[in-house]
Amino acid sequence: MLATLNKNLQKLMPILTPLSLIIGVLLDDIGGYLLFLVPWLFALMTFIGSLSMNFQGLRSFTKYPVVILITIAFLHILMPIWAYFVATVIFNDHLLTIGFVLSVAVPTGVTSFIWVSICRGHLALCLSIILIDTMLSPIILPLLVHVVVGQNIEIDTMSIMLDLLWMILLPSVAGVLLNEWTKGNVVETVGKTLAPFQKISLFLIVMINSSVIGPYIRNITWETIGIIIVVLLLSISGYVICLILGHYLFKDPSVITAVVFTGGMRNIAVGVVIASTYFPAKVVMPVVFGMLFQQVLASQFNRIMEKYKVKYAFNLKESS
Repeated sequence: MLATLNKNLQKLMPILTPLSLIIGVLLDDIGGYLLFLVPWLFALMTFIGSLSMNFQGLRSFTKYPVVILITIAFLHILMPIWAYFVATVIFNDHLLTIGFVLSVAVPTGVTSFIWVSICRGHLALCLSIILIDTMLSPIILPLLVHVVVGQNIEIDTMSIMLDLLWMILLPSVAGVLLNEWTKGNVVETVGKTLAPFQKISLFLIVMINSSVIGPYIRNITWETIGIIIVVLLLSISGYVICLILGHYLFKDPSVITAVVFTGGMRNIAVGVVIASTYFPAKVVMPVVFGMLFQQVLASQFNRIMEKYKVKYAFNLKESS
C-alpha cells in the first residue's frame, strides 16, 4: 500500500507541488502558525532521502574528480553569478536579487538521483555529487548569502550555518551511516516504508512556507509575473548549460546525464526555509516559484536526454 502511494505521489509531483503552493497562499493565516514544523519536516525529508546513499559514492571522487569539482563550481559559482547578473539587469531590486541567487545557490536536489536513475545515467557519480555537495552546503551557502547580502541587510550567517547542519548535514550523515551499518538493507525496509512521507513532507514544506508570499500572489502584479518568467528561464538555463558543458568536456553519455540533473535540480525547500526565516517576504518569491517548475522541467529534460543519447551517444563514445 505504501509502495503504491509512493509511486502515485512520484507521478503526481509536477501537479501536487504547485497545488501545495496554491493552498499555502490561500491559507496564509494558518500557514504562519505552522512554521515551527518546517525544520523538523525538512530534517525528516533529508534523512529519508539519505538512506539510499553510502560512503562508497565518495569513491567516485577518485575516478571523476574533475567532473565533480566542475559540477559543484557550476552550482555555487557560475549559476549564482548568472542569476545575480540577470536579476540586477531586469529588476534592479536588491531583495529580489538575493532571492534569485539563493534559489540557485542551494545544494543539488536529492531527487536528481531519481531522474538520473530513470534516464540511465551514472548513479555512483550522481550520489557522489549529492553527498559531497550536501556536506559542503553548511559552509558554502552562508558564505554566498553573506557575499550577496553585503552591508545593506543584517544577516546572522552563523544561525544559517547551524540550521543547515540540523536540517541537512546531521540527517544526511545519520542516513548514510544507517545504510552502511545495515549493508544497504535499510533501503528495502525502512527506506521504502518512509518514501511516501518524504514527498508528503516536501508538499507540507511548500504549503507552509508559501503562506509567506500570500499577499504578493493575491495582489499579483506585472513584477510578480516577471519574477515567475525569470525563474523559469534561469531553471531552464541551468539544464542547458550543464548539457553543453557535458557535451564538450565529459563525452560519456552516462556522466553527462548525471551532470545535467545534479546541475539542473536544486534542494529548493532548504532555500525556502532560509529565505522565509532570515529575509523579508520578497526574497522568498523567486525561491518558492522555483518549486513550480522543478519536477516538470526534470521530466522534460529526461525526454531531451533520451533523444540526445540516441543522436550523439555513438559519436561521443568514439571520441572518448
